[in-house]
Amino acid sequence: MLEYTPDRHLTGGLRLAAHKIDSTARPIKRGLVPTRLILPLAQHRGAPAEPVVSVGERVLRGQRVAAAASLETADVHATTSGVVRAIEMRAVPALAGVAAAPCIVIDADGDHESIDFAADSWPEERAAQLARVRAGGIVGLGGAAYPTAAKIGAAPACRIIIINGAECEPYISCDDVLMREAPEQIVAGARLLGEIVGAEQCIIAIERDKPLAIDAIGQAAGDGGSAPRLRLAELPTIYPAGGERQLIEVLIGEEVPAGRYPSDIALLCQNVGTAFAVHRLAAHGEPLLSRIVTVAGRGVATAQNVEVPIGTPVAELIAFCGGYREGARRLLHGGSMMGYALPNDDMPVAKGTSCVVAATTEEIRVDYSEWPCIRCGECQSACPARLQPQELLIAGRSADHAALDVLGLYECIECGCCDVVCPSHIPLTEIFRRVKVVHRAHERQLQFSTDSAQRFLRREERHRAEAQHARELQEQLIRDVQFGEIGKGALQAAVERARRKRESGTEPD
Repeated sequence: MLEYTPDRHLTGGLRLAAHKIDSTARPIKRGLVPTRLILPLAQHRGAPAEPVVSVGERVLRGQRVAAAASLETADVHATTSGVVRAIEMRAVPALAGVAAAPCIVIDADGDHESIDFAADSWPEERAAQLARVRAGGIVGLGGAAYPTAAKIGAAPACRIIIINGAECEPYISCDDVLMREAPEQIVAGARLLGEIVGAEQCIIAIERDKPLAIDAIGQAAGDGGSAPRLRLAELPTIYPAGGERQLIEVLIGEEVPAGRYPSDIALLCQNVGTAFAVHRLAAHGEPLLSRIVTVAGRGVATAQNVEVPIGTPVAELIAFCGGYREGARRLLHGGSMMGYALPNDDMPVAKGTSCVVAATTEEIRVDYSEWPCIRCGECQSACPARLQPQELLIAGRSADHAALDVLGLYECIECGCCDVVCPSHIPLTEIFRRVKVVHRAHERQLQFSTDSAQRFLRREERHRAEAQHARELQEQLIRDVQFGEIGKGALQAAVERARRKRESGTEPD
């Protein structure tokens, strides 16, 4: 297999304690059968899927319970057998925090009975391949949870596909252990994704602190094979080297333009877990029913990686790992940098759940006091997106929306590097998240005002055009009456009326 080490370096970033030794010391633990499922219908970007089952109906593992509402959504499937208890709104983990979403709640019967998965031959037409991936409910398993069919469908002419195995976030090790235990399936899924988008080259990128994963993937890939030609890239161990834009810049030396996507420059990134899921769909006909989740932190009895049926409550996952230890203070969804706190452990494991951290006081921030910004520039030096967080902070707090656009608010990847290095302990990432919400609302209001003004101008223009047309018709009618055939006809009609009245002995009108 072709191997290379990029000679380009990540802009900014930090070297952080990994906290992954405990969770990678054991193989993936399997066999978790939940007693209840909470299946969010919005486990992906875009509109929620639409339920196709009703309350009281018994469902089987692998059965579709919600259908994709559009091209940018994905199907949802039952991950164990049981009876649908409710279809209701619930608080669930979302992309940027806990949010309310429609959910299908299933009481499991313990049988774990599955439908018959049909491993049909993989279609050759691109449209049929995308439809199969969408029906399989597959989304990006690196955290963004973007529907895979929509993402690869937006890249019809792809030069290079990157399979992301960097996994730079502290605590998270699910991709690492998956690459160790299932390298052949990941390589097969990577090849399949490359064939769908017509890529000439496929790069599997792994950080250097994962030597076992690098060896396993290297052996599975062999000499790289035919198109898409496989290459294995070893990345420097620095956070956030696994960010999509940062990965492209380090590996290929190209920068994704602001406000654009990698597909706009004929590139595509997919997570190793997504490649594994695509392989299982193509080889066994099995939709996305489970994912590997890292359970970590000093607050859990046994830190390890677990294959978890999607929809399993976090409480059952923690119990499967031996339960809480004394001193567990907070539950984090995701790693310590980009994760967020869960209000309780009744939250379900979603498709985008890569890690659950049961943290103790020593692992979290408990003092939220902050001091004024001293404009030291440390946040700017650490920012991998080359932004000026100190200027964004001023513009955000003063609601200077024009400055936020100029400073590139939406280019912030919310990696948290600026938080770590800030000597004033300002929670910059959380502030930027809130500012994005406010800025989007401002943009919607501005767009609404612009649309309203344009509608008013179009209506006024239409009224002016109609009035002008009416005047022209009136003028034309006058000309016709005076000089045209209409005038002659009107005169003859008047003469005829006068003649009839004379003959009848009455005075003409």
